[in-house]
Amino acid sequence: MEEKKNDLCERLFEFAVRVIEFLKTLPYSPENKTIRTQLSKSACSAGANYEESQSGSSKADFSNKVRISLREMRESNYWLRIIRRTVKEINGSELDYLIKESGELKNILGSIVQKSRE
Repeated sequence: MEEKKNDLCERLFEFAVRVIEFLKTLPYSPENKTIRTQLSKSACSAGANYEESQSGSSKADFSNKVRISLREMRESNYWLRIIRRTVKEINGSELDYLIKESGELKNILGSIVQKSRE
């Protein structure tokens, strides 16, 4: 089980890094500045909270941190979809990858949350 957790930690880390690199390519506008800030916070927070969950002091602490990770990943997916609809001058293939990856990470984190409730 430890190997799976480490794989997910690494996947969340890579997602955050790719989001940050992608955001550097967004054209400047006041709206994009807001998106850039919100998306970078949520993408990084998802991984950071999952990292914290790995050393949780209790099962409840673990579950809470994973739930926060899930919420942050849902938010990341939301902002990525906003970019798809509102920003025309972007790397579409990278955006498609990030949307797909955030969807998969949402599903994985959601599954962990469900299992931790049982």
